[in-house]
Amino acid sequence: MLASAVLITGVAGSGIPAHALDPAPGVSDLIHDIDQILSDSRLTMARAGVVVRNATTGEELYTLDSGKLFAPASNTKLLTSAAAMETLGADYRFSTEVLSKGRDLYLRGTGDPTMLAADYDALAAKVAASGVKVVTGRLVVDDTWFDDVRLGTDWTWDDEPYYYAGQISALTASPDTDYDAGSVVVSVAPGDGPGKPAKVTTTPDTDYVKIVNKAVTGDDTDVLVERQHGGNTVVITGTVAEQYDEWVAVWEPSLYAASLFRKGLAAHGVRVIGSTVREATPSGAKTLATRESMPLSQLLTPFMKLSNNMHAEILTKAMGRKVSGEGTWSAGLAVTTAFARANGVGTLRLRDGSGLSRVDGLTPSGITSLLIAAKGKPWFPAWYDSLPIAGQADRLVGGTLRSRMRGTPAAGNVHAKTGSLTSVTALSGYVTSADGEPLVFSILTNGYLSGAPRDLEDRIAVRLAQFTRSAPVDAAAGTLRAETPAETPQGDDLECSWRKPVEC
Repeated sequence: MLASAVLITGVAGSGIPAHALDPAPGVSDLIHDIDQILSDSRLTMARAGVVVRNATTGEELYTLDSGKLFAPASNTKLLTSAAAMETLGADYRFSTEVLSKGRDLYLRGTGDPTMLAADYDALAAKVAASGVKVVTGRLVVDDTWFDDVRLGTDWTWDDEPYYYAGQISALTASPDTDYDAGSVVVSVAPGDGPGKPAKVTTTPDTDYVKIVNKAVTGDDTDVLVERQHGGNTVVITGTVAEQYDEWVAVWEPSLYAASLFRKGLAAHGVRVIGSTVREATPSGAKTLATRESMPLSQLLTPFMKLSNNMHAEILTKAMGRKVSGEGTWSAGLAVTTAFARANGVGTLRLRDGSGLSRVDGLTPSGITSLLIAAKGKPWFPAWYDSLPIAGQADRLVGGTLRSRMRGTPAAGNVHAKTGSLTSVTALSGYVTSADGEPLVFSILTNGYLSGAPRDLEDRIAVRLAQFTRSAPVDAAAGTLRAETPAETPQGDDLECSWRKPVEC
């Protein structure tokens, strides 16, 4: 599975490197070292694709299976986020409105993932301030900006209760400023004594989910929090010795948002007599209150640093709505695909915007072409800054790389997107060499049976940070070798940001 060190002009996708004849010693050493890293026994039965290129000229320094399709996991978000910046614009904002017509009150959304319970309360306060005291009709939820397909194609059934696979709707709510749209935090704490019932609370405080508490206070914490399929009953079992938090995806986020808004109306003295229903807002309705989100350029930070799946899917549908008037996955993915092909990504297959689908396919060559093309875009600085940065402890700076490559030349240098699913790991992004040469790289690995071999990705990234075209020859080893990076957590197949409450 190693790239041949024979210095010939290669064939795209063949596994043969496309290096110029007689490369500088530093390039030859780089090829040798990456080959050595990829000789790890964990990859014997796996597939790995690796491309390293100069970020300015596009020159290939290393290539292995560059044109073959790999499951990219969350590396898909590189395409989605770049397409969103190009299509929607850095200043794009989601809006949420409250309108009235006749006896009814309408809550209309466009997919804002940053809406918190406090934001729905603020909208309710504006309604009250407008003079509304009683709504004699219904509270109408208008989520028609998007279609009503809530879950992505190919998403697995056992992911459905978890917040990283939350349902997608034009009206939704998040429990915190990570903006995990369509979820609620269920907190389980010790009760009044051993064997006594645990104490359960939710964030936000809501009765939209029904809690069935079977957990008790014990000497250790071993809690299972499960939302039952097809509804919002959450069953809690096990023992708890210290507080345990679980982020749970709700069933039907539009009605979840409506319940928070209705609660806010009541708190501000507005009585709604009728029921909550889902319909489109009629023409001629009067706007009573509006709330706009932060611009997309700012939303990129929690989206990319924390690898937020829901942001990717919401933006995908938002692109479809803008370009074709259809807030659907198919319309949005058509936009992303067209953008990708216009920016050097020739071969790809997209089924969602986040990479949660195992049918998504990207090539290492295509990803590096995108990374090079992005450098010429006016939105590039904000997009580049949104990528996780190796070894930076702040979770909204280092993101999913905050615990990786610490104490190495890659720390604070590598800006890259991670990707993880069972038997899938990926790392693609930017690094500056020891000579100050800007490089792009993509490492996609599929089909391993061990724990995720992310340490190999880290060793390659560190080696690239050490790269120099005029590397001195080590008399003992014969060439410059990559330093061993700081310890990288192994054995987990999910993005670290998906394993709440554990941080990256």
